[in-house]
Amino acid sequence: MRRWWAGERPASGGRTGSGPAEDGGPPGGPPPGRAPEGGPPPDGSHGSEQHGTAGAPSPSGPPPYGTRPDRTPAGGPPPDRSPGDGPPPAASAHRPFPASGWVRWLAALLAGALPALTFPAPSLWWLAYGALVPWLLLIRSAGTVRRAALDGWIGGIGFVIAVHHWLMPSLHVFIVLLGALLGLLWAPWGVLARRLLGGRPSVRRAAAAVVAVPSGWLAIELVRSWEGLGGPWGLLGASQWEVAPALRVASVGGVWLVSLLVVAVNTGLVLLVAARTGARTAAGGLLVACALAVAGVGVWAPQPVTTGTARIAVVQPGVIAGPDSVERRLTRGEELTRTVAGRDVDLVVWGESSIGAGAWQDPGTARRLAALSRETGADLLVNVDARQQDGSGRSGIFKSAVLVGPDGPTGDRYDKMRLVPFGEYVPARALLGWATSVGRAAGEDRLRGDRQVVMVLPDGDRGLRIGPLVCFESAFPDMSRRLVRDGAQVLVAQSATSTFQESWAPAQHASLGALRAAENGRPMVHATLTGISAVHGPRGERIGEPLGTEASAAAVYDVPLTRGTTLYGRFGDWAVYGALAVLAALCGAEGLRALRRRPAPGRP
Repeated sequence: MRRWWAGERPASGGRTGSGPAEDGGPPGGPPPGRAPEGGPPPDGSHGSEQHGTAGAPSPSGPPPYGTRPDRTPAGGPPPDRSPGDGPPPAASAHRPFPASGWVRWLAALLAGALPALTFPAPSLWWLAYGALVPWLLLIRSAGTVRRAALDGWIGGIGFVIAVHHWLMPSLHVFIVLLGALLGLLWAPWGVLARRLLGGRPSVRRAAAAVVAVPSGWLAIELVRSWEGLGGPWGLLGASQWEVAPALRVASVGGVWLVSLLVVAVNTGLVLLVAARTGARTAAGGLLVACALAVAGVGVWAPQPVTTGTARIAVVQPGVIAGPDSVERRLTRGEELTRTVAGRDVDLVVWGESSIGAGAWQDPGTARRLAALSRETGADLLVNVDARQQDGSGRSGIFKSAVLVGPDGPTGDRYDKMRLVPFGEYVPARALLGWATSVGRAAGEDRLRGDRQVVMVLPDGDRGLRIGPLVCFESAFPDMSRRLVRDGAQVLVAQSATSTFQESWAPAQHASLGALRAAENGRPMVHATLTGISAVHGPRGERIGEPLGTEASAAAVYDVPLTRGTTLYGRFGDWAVYGALAVLAALCGAEGLRALRRRPAPGRP
């Protein structure tokens, strides 16, 4: 094949006979005014698909500069087309965005950052259902595959930086590097979106887009959920943490299924805005199907059955800094805990790192906590950030949830398993250890726990079973699900976000409790040192009033206990596996079509 994409007809094997050309082109030979094969156009320009906008060839003159004529070359349709799909993506009538340059880069960056407004603190949850439309329209207008990949990458950079912007004081220039690396995950997604949404999609391609584009997005969320890449912070479905129908969907397929539906709505809106009539009808039908599916989930999905309540107190000492801050925080925690005495509390929860190294190494600290447990009539779940030895004999700094009863530590202890990169350990410290001199990276790596633990309060047969998580472990859906499957009645997350006190981080972190509660049909308590502390019921609903970042207080919550299993608890991440299966099927179909387009042996 010669330079067919640049506007030239193939030397042989092209359209023959006197029948009408596709889309109104002239029959037979080249249009009037067209140079012979291999020569330049009459106006002296040089064909290139990167200039101008595509349009249909005119019977009375040469095609516009840079046009790809709608003719079928020898060997079948062009590589990114299938019969009936219409012109290739680059042949859309007019592109509303510049083909290249800094304006397009800026547009992609801003379009990718827009979904960040759907998360707390702005919490514009309704915006999520259209926040990806500008980005997808930009990708759709890309004239080449390379341009679509760039649009995906630059938009991914904008998304990563916007969602994690509160890390800037800690990471400094690393936030740009983080955005550039993670943004690469969206480059293939840009290619996929252009392939399915570009040009004039047929009904078949529109239907595939509404399924495959969200599946590609979910694959990105799966990859970046790996702890080494920062964990599942900013999953698009998490923006719907206060929307009751979305929480019901989460009980069926987890936050993953919510993300799929949100991206599917965005994809359908793009087709309604930019596609032709048949594709619009298909997209509208699929959007209606999504709405009916959500309504159906609200009716038939299993709901947890309430069996009783537990009274749980959350102690939030507030911001305490300066000299002797560790001891003063412990003292303030004791003062606040005493205020819940006589209120029939089952458990008192303190935040992450509520007891520092110096206090924990003092033998008197255990005696003080035991006396506090006797005074309040409740067990205490504290959190220790200190050098310790675990059950296997390893010695080092652990972040541990420790249960303390009237006689002192009960022996129930959970060591944090998933650590924050750079914040709690430096990956490949031999190579990246210099990061400690630039940002607030950990001077010494914390050690990981080796198993999750369900703790049982010593209260006879009625003993409450709690599943502890530490800090951003509440962002990982699989950890909460494992605890519930092991028998936890209440999920408890201990956190400390004082470093990011004035940012969106505390509100985003607290909102994750609603998703984890709804996914598993179990209540979740989110206790912090400095706010926001919050409690969510088994359907993700808010219980009581949260403790904000300005509060130094203790609050008691009546937490409903439930039994039963949600569909997500039973089947797990089936939505992720389904998305990967869709992408595998799409790749397989493309491979078969490529084989069918291969010329026969001996053909010129």
